[in-house]
Amino acid sequence: MSRLAESGFEIPPVYDASSGAEDLQARLGEPGEYPYTRGVYASMYTQRPWTMRQYAGFGTARESNERYHQLMSHGTSGLSVAFDLPTQMGIDSDADRAAGEVGKVGVAIDSVEDMAVLFDGIPLDEVSTSMTINAPAAVLLLMYQLVAEENGISTDKLNGTVQNDVLKEYIARGTYIYPPAESLRLVTDVFRYCQSEIPRWNTISISGYHMAEAGATPAQEIAFTLANGIEYVRAAVQAGMDVDEFAPRLAFFFVSRTTILEEVAKFRAARRIWAQVMKEDFGAQNPKSMMLRFHTQTAGVQLTAQQPEVNLVRVTVQALAAVLGGTQSLHTNSFDEAIALPTAKAARLALRTQQVLAHETDVTATVDPFAGSYVVESMTDEVESLTRRLMDQIEEQGGAVQAIERGFQKAEIERSAYDVTKSIEDGSRVVVGLNRFTVDNDERYEPLRVDPAIEANQSKGLAALRERRSNDDVRRGLDGIRRAAEGTDNVLPPLKTALAARATVGEVCDAMREIWGSYEPFENL
Repeated sequence: MSRLAESGFEIPPVYDASSGAEDLQARLGEPGEYPYTRGVYASMYTQRPWTMRQYAGFGTARESNERYHQLMSHGTSGLSVAFDLPTQMGIDSDADRAAGEVGKVGVAIDSVEDMAVLFDGIPLDEVSTSMTINAPAAVLLLMYQLVAEENGISTDKLNGTVQNDVLKEYIARGTYIYPPAESLRLVTDVFRYCQSEIPRWNTISISGYHMAEAGATPAQEIAFTLANGIEYVRAAVQAGMDVDEFAPRLAFFFVSRTTILEEVAKFRAARRIWAQVMKEDFGAQNPKSMMLRFHTQTAGVQLTAQQPEVNLVRVTVQALAAVLGGTQSLHTNSFDEAIALPTAKAARLALRTQQVLAHETDVTATVDPFAGSYVVESMTDEVESLTRRLMDQIEEQGGAVQAIERGFQKAEIERSAYDVTKSIEDGSRVVVGLNRFTVDNDERYEPLRVDPAIEANQSKGLAALRERRSNDDVRRGLDGIRRAAEGTDNVLPPLKTALAARATVGEVCDAMREIWGSYEPFENL
């Protein structure tokens, strides 16, 4: 009896050469060579493992800083910052719209001074930092740069990634600020700015993770992500940039589910498609422009609040899929994340999961361990075919932005999410501890709780900041932002000037709101 893959194709009980996996060497090439199906680097993990990141941030900058130091002491090789919702929306902690959300799903950052506390005692020229921030990505990146400069660190030594992927916000998350055209301009301004100012920085992490968490299948995840990537590349080229100037700093972000074989196939298909798009459609010459380098996070949506310790098993399986698929960096979710923000112990266990895979198994001993597998090679072709079909549908609508405005991607994801929910409810999809193998009296778990006083303390800090700074300098800085936003100059230099004068996240984002307006979602569905 055959079974359907998450992307919808049939998985036969037996694969063999007739499944289309013959003549593999000629089709696949070598690891580290075009079309990069087998990995973007020739040696992959045989020389050193992937970067082990732990996504963290909650409450105040000081509390998050303490968690970062704990993670680094346990062997984390890269930091990944979670920001609270007001920060993600470009709103200060003392604004009415921030009420009840300050410090809840990430750290509250209102000014450069908060950013300085967040990274206190952390060598920014030695650590790689990823920041999950989108609409105000330029603002938080400039704050990071200012903290480095104010500590005497040369910004050509800064290494990391800013997510900066606003298109998926219109599809799956909703933390957008400006309309799509203005958002794309801000993205390309970051590309151009980092070329000269922060050359080692990955200027965007084009994300499928959030679409997958909203219900996208593996094929939909990479189709919609790569389509967004194409839109960013087009915008940069139309702004006058040469593709080989900025494409080597593009990065991607995907989910890793418990379906190991299909996930491995998904990652391999995504690399192959992106390499061909960059070479054939955009004329890239630099091999680094064709490499799809990506970060992976294990699937939070698959974690359960029931019997949370079982999530340790799920996360291990998901992490293994990411490693076998050739990820460049990895965050493993904590087992208690379906209940609340992770405790320190849970975060440490999540990191230990990666360390066991890296140091106690043999998955790092050879490159692309599943290469030549009838199953995985056939699945890679299946996922690629479905992905290209979806990408063609997006192109027929005029590209990712036009498809977003028609609600195409959102509607496709919602249909897939509905199918998954229905299959869990009718029992045809087994979720251990939720609809099968349940227990009557689950052990009580004490979650991490955020101090409700954080909101008041952040507001007091903002009031004190506004008292001691030069408000004349801030006003001049904000005027500079407005002038740049009205014209065609890069917005980042005046943003940096205003932030250095201690303008707040909300103030600089509002200056751009005044010129560009705010995005109103479509209402035609």
